[in-house]
Amino acid sequence: MKTITTSQAPAPIGPYAQGRIIGNLLFTSGQIPLVPGSMEMVEGPIEVQTERVMQNLAALLKEAGTSWDKVIKTTAFLADIADFQAFNAAYEKVLGDARPARSTVQVGALPRGVKVEVELIAAI
Repeated sequence: MKTITTSQAPAPIGPYAQGRIIGNLLFTSGQIPLVPGSMEMVEGPIEVQTERVMQNLAALLKEAGTSWDKVIKTTAFLADIADFQAFNAAYEKVLGDARPARSTVQVGALPRGVKVEVELIAAI
């Protein structure tokens, strides 16, 4: 296994890696709307937070040498399922024509009170 680390995504805020590669697969940890470097939380509506989350995931994909078109599966965690349509619109903007499998669930709470967290699995 290889650990993926990049300064272009937020540093872990706990005992976990940003991502791990095993074989030809990348598994990322869930990303929340933290700005790399400053580790400041992106405030605002779900669309704004989703954009930051997707930027963080894009940085991990790049570091691993892969891209959105190689993403196999994402899992999205929403603090409020009523945000689903707005989340989906922001998510789709980033993915373009890529259509990975996806699960989207509402959770009781997310770290630091954010509205969204997304993790992914991608081929390398």
